[in-house]
Amino acid sequence: MITVKFFAMLKKLAGVEGREYELSGPVTLAEFKETLKKDFPGLKEVLEGRSVLVSINQEFARGDTLLKDGDEVGLLPPFSGG
Repeated sequence: MITVKFFAMLKKLAGVEGREYELSGPVTLAEFKETLKKDFPGLKEVLEGRSVLVSINQEFARGDTLLKDGDEVGLLPPFSGG
């Protein structure tokens, strides 16, 4: 099982703070994002853009990163600093 957590405005767009998913086999982050777009239509536009940061186990991840049982996926909106 993997745990997905939404942060800041993404939590509002998703309508939940998080969700758990059972994996039926290996899946890349890019493939998993397709599942998230179907389950959370309000996130589709931001997930298709490049502005959402995704972490796996609190480390930034790329689309080809493989998810495994026990992983925590965090979705963070863009942020700026000064």
